[in-house]
Amino acid sequence: MREYHIRVARAARYDVLGPEAGSRVREIWYVLHGYGQLASTFVRLFEPVDDGTRLIVAPEALNRFYMVDVATAPAAERPVGATWMTREDRLNEIEDYVAYLDAVAAEVQSRVPPGSTPRVVLLGFSQGGATAARWAALGKLRPTDVVLWGALLPPDLDLMASEQPLREASLHIVIGARDRFVIDSRIADEERRLRRGALAYDLVRYDGGHGIGRGALVELARRLGGTPNE
Repeated sequence: MREYHIRVARAARYDVLGPEAGSRVREIWYVLHGYGQLASTFVRLFEPVDDGTRLIVAPEALNRFYMVDVATAPAAERPVGATWMTREDRLNEIEDYVAYLDAVAAEVQSRVPPGSTPRVVLLGFSQGGATAARWAALGKLRPTDVVLWGALLPPDLDLMASEQPLREASLHIVIGARDRFVIDSRIADEERRLRRGALAYDLVRYDGGHGIGRGALVELARRLGGTPNE
């Protein structure tokens, strides 16, 4: 058996909250959903921080699937979700989504007036956290802040590399106190890894589970960029 790879063009979609990119935009947030979510529903979680000056861009993962078994319901009734990657052909999957996300950012940036320099925040939730970290490390985007929400850095990133692009951003790790996927022992291991790599970070714990908490989100936005009147 022989296996080959080819490059193909395909349609991808992203959803946006906030004003059209222009002089009113002081922040651009790229928010990456978790496993089994869609951009159109995920982006609505950020309505509490849509203050008229914050452009929120939610790309959707390229791989969609039916989330329940074929015997459960007809296709028209089965919920659909998306995933950034699986273990199959993982290196090509990573390369593909980094290139795709770079293309989204380039299109968004093309709408920003010359001379305007909005703050760029990259936030990834759950599986989208690993995606966000790899995009920041391997892609062209240079965010001011990288937020891993309900997620940790993927183990394949070399934090010891002297030219690790993640060093150029402020790293924030946001974990709910009742998050069943990111337990205390994993957080402790991650903190040891970050210290070994001399990577500065901010760990935020809040009273919540594995999800985007409204109050914690509003507080994060306040801490990162303040309010338009500040």
